[in-house]
Amino acid sequence: MGQQISASAVRAAGEVRVVFGRVKRRLKELATQDDLTPSQSSVLSRLDKDGPASASELAAAERVRPQSMAAILAALRAADLIERHPDPGDGRRQVVSLTTAGRHRIQGDRKVRQEWLADTLEERCTESERQTILKALALLDHAIEAATTR
Repeated sequence: MGQQISASAVRAAGEVRVVFGRVKRRLKELATQDDLTPSQSSVLSRLDKDGPASASELAAAERVRPQSMAAILAALRAADLIERHPDPGDGRRQVVSLTTAGRHRIQGDRKVRQEWLADTLEERCTESERQTILKALALLDHAIEAATTR
């Protein structure tokens, strides 16, 4: 890390952070999960993406205390968005998974956000610009992936 960072790298990093922040805020505004906290929404998304997990695994992944995760899971259970069942490999342990309602909720929100972003890109960008965005995102993904595997 002792090397000099170019002005263009610093500018690109700042622009990416600002643009991604704006996109993230707008997508959050579109979500129908108004009655869920960001932590609750994050746990639902994680369960949808990664599959069933124990409360301790979720707490570690979300970087929260086990007591905080217990409160998050209790609220999600009360809303019938998750369920607990014994771990088939270790009956003493409980595994948390999405209910059908939880899965539908996540997928519905994801669809609304994806449709808004697709409509925006369709209306505001040319085909060439959309292809440039795809190439830039692939480059960014590659750079980040390479940096995290070192």
